[in-house]
Formats: sequence, structure tokens, C-alpha cells
Amino acid sequence: MRPLLVLSLLLLGGCTSIPAETDISGIWINQAAIDAAAQGQSLHESLNTHGRNLEWDINTRTGKAQVSSGFERGGGQLLQKSPNAWTVDYNGYGTDELRLDGKRLTQLAKEHVPQQVFSRPSKTAKTHTKWGSTFRSALNAAYMGGQWKIFDSHGTGQRVEFTEDGHVSGLPGTDRYELCLDGDCASQGAGNDTLYLGTGDLSDTWIFVRKGKQLEIFQAINQSRPDEIPQFTPGPRQWLLVKQ
Repeated sequence: MRPLLVLSLLLLGGCTSIPAETDISGIWINQAAIDAAAQGQSLHESLNTHGRNLEWDINTRTGKAQVSSGFERGGGQLLQKSPNAWTVDYNGYGTDELRLDGKRLTQLAKEHVPQQVFSRPSKTAKTHTKWGSTFRSALNAAYMGGQWKIFDSHGTGQRVEFTEDGHVSGLPGTDRYELCLDGDCASQGAGNDTLYLGTGDLSDTWIFVRKGKQLEIFQAINQSRPDEIPQFTPGPRQWLLVKQ
């Protein structure tokens, strides 16, 4: 019994927990990209400037880390190298290096990928139906939140409100929206910012231009043939919204 007792104590001693101040478990978002966009700048430019990864979801207990960009999510094995240094191994298909610096989590630069800095969100998304849900909610609140007023076209004078969970009220013919962050919708916009507007399960692509407190929404004209990948260019302006 004595050897078994000693072995049990040794095993228990090896199960050390990570101190709270260096535990990186939870959600981290690319707050710098949100802050840049919230100044009323181009969303496309803000995301390109501050890196393609938008959100980390980390669990140090299970040793798993998931990272979300604007169009996909990847996962890897989390390995601690030192109290403030971690490696994410994507099953032999590359790695990311993470460093904890106080309240910031830094993803170190590597070839063709700039350094990125992530922060804890003020709150996490209520639902996780789409990857990067917490980043998307925070971006929606900062970039589209508040009261808007229609100053041109159908609905002039109406007040419009965009919620952080993707709903919109006051905009004629639509009750939900989704900002395009990356992927096909971004490449099809030919450098323009795009979003989806729709009702229920139906939505259409629109092009928008944000300048300070002004938001212009244009019809997206597809210049491609039916058998080609869509390529959109701005058509007639549908709405001019001004933030109140």
C-alpha cells in the first residue's frame, strides 16, 4: 500500500493549475480593428491594417485553441512554453506563438503575417451560431450602433437602429444585416465594403461607404455573367443615413 500511496501523491503533485494572472482561457478579440473602424473609417481597410485574425477562443484545461478570421475558424493544440508564452500547433500544419502581456494577448508576427494584439471583450456574445461571434457583436455595436436617421430616398426622416446581434429596425424592407468581414463577399466587392440586408432567410448584397457619421448604402450591380463568380460595383444610392 505504501508504494501506491507515494505514487498517488506524486501524480497529484503533477496536476498543477495555471495561476489566474497567467491563464489565457476564454475569448480574446481584435479590439484594435474595432477601434479603427469605429472612427468612421472603411471597414475593409481597418481589418486589413490590423490583421486577419479577429478572435481567439482558448481553453487551457483542455489544451485547445480556436482562432477565427472573417470567413473561417481553425483549431490547434495549445502548448505552454513558459508562464506567459504559448504555442498553438495546427497538427503539424504550422504554428502560432502567443504571449501574454498584462491584459493583452499578442500573436507574434511570422512570414506574411503581421503581429496582432487581442484584448478581453467587455462581454461575450449571447449565441455562438457563427465563428467569431463575440468579435462580430462588439464590431456591430461600435461600428453600427446608436441612432441613425434616413436623409435620402425611401423612408426619409425615419430613425434606424442596428443591434449588435444583427437586427435592424426602421430601414425599409429589411430587418437584419451582416457586415462582410472577409472571404468571398469581400473579394466580390472589388475593394468596396459590403453587407447583407434582408428579411427572414433571404438577403441581398449591398455596397456601403462609411465616412464619419455618414453611411451611404448603394445597390450592388453584378457585372459578371450568370456562370461566373459575382463581381459587384456600386449602383444607384439607396439610402443616406446620418448618425445622430
